[in-house]
Amino acid sequence: MLKNFPKINLFRLLRLSIVHFLCFLSAGSYAQNYPNKAIRVIIPFAAGSATDTIGRVFGEHMARTLNQPILIDNKVGANGVIGADFVAKSQPDGYTLLLGTNTTIAVIQMLMKSVPYDPDRDFSPISFLGALPQVVTVTNGFPAKSINELISYAQAHPSKINYAWANSAQRVSSEMLASMAGVKFFNVPYKNSPQAMTDLISGEIQLHITDMIVALPHVKSGKARALAVTSQTRSSSLPDVPTVSETNGMSGYEVMGLFALFSPASTPIEIINKLNNAVQKAAEDNEVKSRLATLGLEVQPSTPSELGARMRLEKQRWTKVAKDAGIEPQ
Repeated sequence: MLKNFPKINLFRLLRLSIVHFLCFLSAGSYAQNYPNKAIRVIIPFAAGSATDTIGRVFGEHMARTLNQPILIDNKVGANGVIGADFVAKSQPDGYTLLLGTNTTIAVIQMLMKSVPYDPDRDFSPISFLGALPQVVTVTNGFPAKSINELISYAQAHPSKINYAWANSAQRVSSEMLASMAGVKFFNVPYKNSPQAMTDLISGEIQLHITDMIVALPHVKSGKARALAVTSQTRSSSLPDVPTVSETNGMSGYEVMGLFALFSPASTPIEIINKLNNAVQKAAEDNEVKSRLATLGLEVQPSTPSELGARMRLEKQRWTKVAKDAGIEPQ
């Protein structure tokens, strides 16, 4: 039987086996020497955003563990798609990472008909970083001082409330609020949340549901008014501000911003583990926890597999939320 087997196939099989073996050795050696240069973390949202702030705090401590600089690179646009797509198409060598959110990983396909990357296929999970509530903020000149008063005003003035959104999660949280309350808001898209907050303060828009990190300085300084937080329990950063779900008829309302670290798909597991270890050490650092706690973030590191499972559940949840809010992909 063997003498009739084509020789070229045997030679090809032997050659492929040698190539694969050498690649395996090379990959193992490469992973052992990782990292030997600066690591770039792509932030798909603007400087000053919650994602940017969290990335800089974690990156500063992770650089100490990895003994290499971590460079923050803001690639902004298209609700985070530009930055996420850049990472999805980067080399899986551990030197280009994504600080992703539920916007870029779980929500974007609910709002856009065409997304240039597949969140499930094109990324390798590294670690969950933490969860952050949003804050329902209004301009100081707006008459409503509670969610009940906001709803009453919207009922009396149909489509007269302009709300700002700078990412998909903000849009869904705003439309979810309107849907559950049985009112209508008029949506105004923005490139980033800091710009939206500037226009809220000046009275250009009336309503902005944004991440705690963005809202907190303006609420604390009295430049904007917080009506509610979007978590199920009150935030220690704004203990006197109620949750949306405390309002009659709004039970069950909850929207949290999720933040996590990803690499391009097919990144060697040895590199993933080194990066995960750096996240774990950062999360244990009292300075990191303290800095982020004052901004409302609960630090919650995870294993890569736990992050993958969490994002799959988050995608299922947001699919239902977008459907219930009547949002169609555009």
